[in-house]
Amino acid sequence: MQRTITHPVTFRGVGLHSGQPAQLTIRPASAGAGITFRRIDVSGIPNQIPALWHLVEQSPLCTRLVSATGLSVMTVEHVMAALVGCGVHNALIDVDGPEVPILDGSAAPFVCAILANGLQQLADPVIALRVLRPVEVSRGTAWARLTPHDGLQIEFGIEFEDAAIGVQKKVLTMSHGSFVRELSNSRTFCRKSDVDQMRANGFALGGTLENAVVVDGDKVLSPGGLRHADEAVRHKMLDALGDLGLAGRPILGHYQGLKAGHALTNELLRRVFADQANYDLIECNTETTALLLGTGVHWTEIPQVA
Repeated sequence: MQRTITHPVTFRGVGLHSGQPAQLTIRPASAGAGITFRRIDVSGIPNQIPALWHLVEQSPLCTRLVSATGLSVMTVEHVMAALVGCGVHNALIDVDGPEVPILDGSAAPFVCAILANGLQQLADPVIALRVLRPVEVSRGTAWARLTPHDGLQIEFGIEFEDAAIGVQKKVLTMSHGSFVRELSNSRTFCRKSDVDQMRANGFALGGTLENAVVVDGDKVLSPGGLRHADEAVRHKMLDALGDLGLAGRPILGHYQGLKAGHALTNELLRRVFADQANYDLIECNTETTALLLGTGVHWTEIPQVA
């Protein structure tokens, strides 16, 4: 059955790129509503933005949704990962500006609140998107692919010259709470040289050593170091999960990415939906539901964070 949260939960922080104060409230929603953002600071025009793939304005820095009227909300990938990773199918997300608060740079604060709040079952069944044949996109040496699989599996590889990151690869089957245990507390990361360049161009104004892992060569500059030795690739998997959540339905397929970012994962979804032969929509039975994200997860499984 579909699920939503039981009570509203609010988060306050700053936007990673704008550096401006930001407040976000996740509210329950009815069956079939899906996940929708609502810009509560806007009046006079429709202020709701459905969290769907075709409304993404592609960007290498974050995932930005833009409505038909030009209203936008950016950096949605972490809260999206938290919602789909906890098995929330329907939610209304109020945000008081154009950017979601970055919090600690991971999905853990969202996950903790969602699971501690509790989920409620709704009457309607879950409709999943089952990948029927391989679909792939690429840009230069980066590529992303979806192939058939019983549940959702994510496989990712990254390659950086900085020794603190280097070459990392990981694969996880995302059933039975794997997202919560393995990925949810992994923070966004960047190189110090990239931070300096982004700030010079007016981005990452809200970034600090407390809400991102910043590396410089073989050094990790963020206090406390890494939460996982391979935290960087885990966060890329978290981002990919949030971006895949914009399919609007749970995905049954094997996602593979090499050096892929937000834009490439969105391009992959666009390629999937471009041809009905690529996928099928199925009503989940008991066996399939057991493989879905969030099934059987509990808030006590969240890793302790520094």
